[in-house]
Amino acid sequence: MNLPDDDRRLFLKLYHSLLLYVNNKHKILKDFQSPEDLFKEALEDIEKLKEKLYSKPDQIDSFVRENPQGFSAEELEIISSWQHFVKGRFYIVRFLKDHAVFMNEGRSPKAYGVKGLAMQWELIGNLPRIVQATLLPFKGKIIFDGSFSCYNIFFGSGMKSSINDSFRQAKASYGIITSLPFSPKDAAPSDAERLRAFLRSQESRDIHWQEIEELLSKKPELLPIYSEEMGRVQARKYRKKLKDIGINEGWFAIIEGIIIAGGQDQKEVEKIAYSLLPEEKRKLVHIFHLKRK
Repeated sequence: MNLPDDDRRLFLKLYHSLLLYVNNKHKILKDFQSPEDLFKEALEDIEKLKEKLYSKPDQIDSFVRENPQGFSAEELEIISSWQHFVKGRFYIVRFLKDHAVFMNEGRSPKAYGVKGLAMQWELIGNLPRIVQATLLPFKGKIIFDGSFSCYNIFFGSGMKSSINDSFRQAKASYGIITSLPFSPKDAAPSDAERLRAFLRSQESRDIHWQEIEELLSKKPELLPIYSEEMGRVQARKYRKKLKDIGINEGWFAIIEGIIIAGGQDQKEVEKIAYSLLPEEKRKLVHIFHLKRK
């Protein structure tokens, strides 16, 4: 989940040079005379420099035009891309194989796949956690700018569930974003993907019931997906009820929350269910298996 060493060193060389340029303009740190000097500075002082950079991002353009360090065209292109930084508060919601997943706060959450420099991700426990961070593009990936603030806030089960639901919606809407800048038009999900995401949990169904109704009204062809997903939900409830009354094994057919057929053979149950329904309704049947443990 971290950059290779060569890329890490390249980022630090470029980023520290940009911060040196900012410091030379605003005289924030007295002893910052070369990019290497930044390793000696206190974190809080470095943060002051970063704030000055992000508050006036046109300085990135100025640096690229002036090229005070004599960087190559490729290196300048990397620095120029930092105009597309994303700054704010994020939830760290997942650790995946290739990146950590940062999700921004707000009404339209987006999930970003973020690599570190030499980050010990395992030290961050009890996800989700809130952090203040700045995300930067770097060679087709997303990284953070070397440091972030982690709030000492831990969430109860209700809030965790809400955050995880937001993550599922962000993932369904845009996928996990792994490069910047990002255009929502480039990652628009299909209506089927949106519907499946909305139906994934009871909380999500409660929150998004209007969107679900609108999708089904505009696109009736999504009804089989709705029936399939809701059939799974209803099957879980029926499994418990059936076992409570002593039925431990069998095949059952559900439509609109009602069991309309049951038996020991799957094909026989399907045949019975389909024989009871008009042809246009048959594709809305969900078949489930109750297994003896």
